[in-house]
Amino acid sequence: MAAAHTFASRGVLLAFTLLFAVPACGVSAQESPPVLVPHRAIYDLSLAATRGDAQIVGVSGRILYDFDGSACAGYSLQFRQVSALDSGEGKIATSDLRSTTWEGGDAKSFKFTSENFVDENLVDSVDGRAERRRTATAVDLVKPEHKVLDIDAGVVFPTEHMVRVIAAAHAGKTILDFPVYDGSDTGEKVYDTLTVIGHKLAPDERKHDDAAANEPKLANVPRWPVTISYFEQDQNPKSGEQTPVYTIGFELYENGISRALSLDYNDFVVAGKLTSLEIKQTKPCP
Repeated sequence: MAAAHTFASRGVLLAFTLLFAVPACGVSAQESPPVLVPHRAIYDLSLAATRGDAQIVGVSGRILYDFDGSACAGYSLQFRQVSALDSGEGKIATSDLRSTTWEGGDAKSFKFTSENFVDENLVDSVDGRAERRRTATAVDLVKPEHKVLDIDAGVVFPTEHMVRVIAAAHAGKTILDFPVYDGSDTGEKVYDTLTVIGHKLAPDERKHDDAAANEPKLANVPRWPVTISYFEQDQNPKSGEQTPVYTIGFELYENGISRALSLDYNDFVVAGKLTSLEIKQTKPCP
């Protein structure tokens, strides 16, 4: 059960968050910000690899990712991840993580709620909002208990993070690093992140048998392989390299759609195949 709880808590904010809002910074005045398409995607999960003494023999489940909004209205995300972890001998733990977020088009406001169920029992819930101010980012939590705190003014919200990745990819940059706040765990966690961007993929490169393969609206849309590693901020190793809490890999289209997910939890890796994709009509700003 502990493994399922950890898997769900980390998996939500893929954070993954795979995604996206127009950044308040990170795109120069001479460049147009990324235009992100509202879409609904489903990813089927499976066990890709295990390491060391991992007590996992199978993973199944799905991620539902429903993204909507615009630069003027802000961006909303309905996210759900249901996972079954098989530890062998018929021992299966099921986790169900449900999350709703909204991020302002100026990337200064962020609202988040989440509920995490393990074997159909609610084990934690988070509800709060964050506002970026000049000297600090103010966080107002309602759940798990009411609390007000200030965190680094330089934190980046999840959707802004991903838009910065798209802008950096267009600019030919390969490395980004900054702290990210996504409302995960108890709503008090800030992660340091390291993002690595690969070379732009040709349309016929790295072919996949998934829902994006024959989508005409994606045929000529640029995409890049991206890996994001999340680190505990309070870790300060005296020697050696810092180990990430988890790492997310995916192929990112410039319009905000992702495919070929890889969720690396250090002792096991989960693959996410895009099995359903609905590209919604974009509502232009007035």
